[in-house]
Amino acid sequence: MTERVLLTGAGGVVGTFLRTRLARDGRVLRLLDRVTPPPAEADERVELVTASVTDRAAMRAACAEVDVVIHLGGLSREAAWDDILETNINGTYCVLEAARQAGVGRVIFASSNHAVGFHRNYGGPAPDYLFPQPDTYYGVSKVAGEALGSLYHDRYGLAVLCVRIGTCAERPRTERQLGTWLSPGDCARLMEAAIAVPRPGFRVVWGASANTRGRYSLAEARAMGYRPQDDAEVYAGEVTPIDELDRTYLGGEFCSHDLDAPS
Repeated sequence: MTERVLLTGAGGVVGTFLRTRLARDGRVLRLLDRVTPPPAEADERVELVTASVTDRAAMRAACAEVDVVIHLGGLSREAAWDDILETNINGTYCVLEAARQAGVGRVIFASSNHAVGFHRNYGGPAPDYLFPQPDTYYGVSKVAGEALGSLYHDRYGLAVLCVRIGTCAERPRTERQLGTWLSPGDCARLMEAAIAVPRPGFRVVWGASANTRGRYSLAEARAMGYRPQDDAEVYAGEVTPIDELDRTYLGGEFCSHDLDAPS
């Protein structure tokens, strides 16, 4: 039996990391982005969809015959409120509503550490299900996405797993990222766990590797079956030093006054 996984934002950084790592026999990846993603490699089974996550009709069509949606699409940095509202918040609503109407069983939502960025750093790893305290409009959009996921689970029975991603990159570049890094390989392992976990319900888990200086609890992710294999510590001698915002807040530089709205 073929499993079909819809990946929104497939042309972005995380989507690009995942498309080859999630490819496997018996699975079709339906890759959706506003700009058409590159065609399939020889060992990939993909379907390409050019559409915006804010296009309700296109999302309903994209969710047809889909088993799992991994929702990455949206603005990945701070932006003007109107842009965040339309792309990230309304876009997530459109994805969840399309999934519900199409009978999709499970949605994995790419949330962010910036949903809780104004929490001060803990003496140890920040706990699972940390109450929202966003650091930006972008962070607010991730809180809204988690709230929508909770609603769609409780009202409609849709399984929704929200992954508060730290820093998903090839390698950490700053001292802060030694605690927040999610390697591409571990990102794929976490998504596979989210795809496979039985009785997923509604969950909020941290997305990070097994970092020696880890800033986040991985207890809920591990309970879901996640087995991280990478540690940012191997890059410790190559990163830039931590600054005061990184030391103080979970959101680091996203808590800077540089991101204040214009007067």
